[in-house]
Amino acid sequence: MGCVNSKNIANSSIRDPPVIIRDASDSLKVHKVENRRKYFRRNGFKPLEVIKEEEEGEKTGIRKIVVESSNPNLDNKHSNESRRSSEGEQAAPGWPAWLRAAAGDAIDGWLPLKSENFERLEKIGQGTYSNVYRARDLQTGRIVALKKVRFDNFKPESVSFMAREIKILRTLDHPNVMKLEGIITSKLSCNIYLVFEYMEHDLSGLLSCPHVKFTDSQIKCYMLQLLKGIEHCHSRGVLHRDIKSSNILINNEGVLKIADFGLANFFDNKNKQQLTNRVVTLWYRPPELLLGSTSYGPCVDMWSVGCVFAELFNGKPILKGRTEVTTF
Repeated sequence: MGCVNSKNIANSSIRDPPVIIRDASDSLKVHKVENRRKYFRRNGFKPLEVIKEEEEGEKTGIRKIVVESSNPNLDNKHSNESRRSSEGEQAAPGWPAWLRAAAGDAIDGWLPLKSENFERLEKIGQGTYSNVYRARDLQTGRIVALKKVRFDNFKPESVSFMAREIKILRTLDHPNVMKLEGIITSKLSCNIYLVFEYMEHDLSGLLSCPHVKFTDSQIKCYMLQLLKGIEHCHSRGVLHRDIKSSNILINNEGVLKIADFGLANFFDNKNKQQLTNRVVTLWYRPPELLLGSTSYGPCVDMWSVGCVFAELFNGKPILKGRTEVTTF
């Protein structure tokens, strides 16, 4: 077998081919790396340890770099990674590998739903990272809401962002919080749909109707449900971070549910972590976030709840600034 000399390695491009490790048991492990030279240096390989460069498939054009490892610790590391990956596949059959890697604990015990079992109807909502559709479950005839999450499964931060929302939704279980009922995905598609109960209205839409005027009793009823839902989130260590009237859904029976946990995050009152202040829609954003604070807790949600409370009486948002300065 021919060798790849050190010059070729030194001049490799930023996006290098996958690296294949041949360990002591003579088995091959494939590792996708961004920079081959850094990978070799970090793991103690020498240029002459590259024993083969080969083509894989005419269609893909992927080039593999095969190296021999003489480091038993590295062999054990790759062996353990391979074993964990295999165990993950057995524990979560049917899920794409990238989702198992990013949210394995969140999808534990679930099986993916099939897209052909749902008839997608009209679009009913749109967020920063998602679109929401009304759909029909063809097996039961039930109307549901499908939230199509936008992400790039080749960008780790995008996948982890999406995976966090799934983990948070599975953490919560309360009558006044939208419950995740299932996930539609496939190994061949990068799309992912979150399946929820269908709610006929959102608070913002109701308030925008000229003929709708809530009574004091109705406002008390909705605020009680909203506060119970928020209390549940906070008791489970979850900050919603985007409470606003359009994220508060109401069905025809008057049941209120908090929706859209795309900006939500976990928190720990005992160990305060630094969080981004670029959250909460401007009209509902509390003063500490407007002033740049990155250390906060449940109080940011409670400010937003107060804004919604005033909006129920006023019929429209009370802090409609165009910029952070005018809002503050």
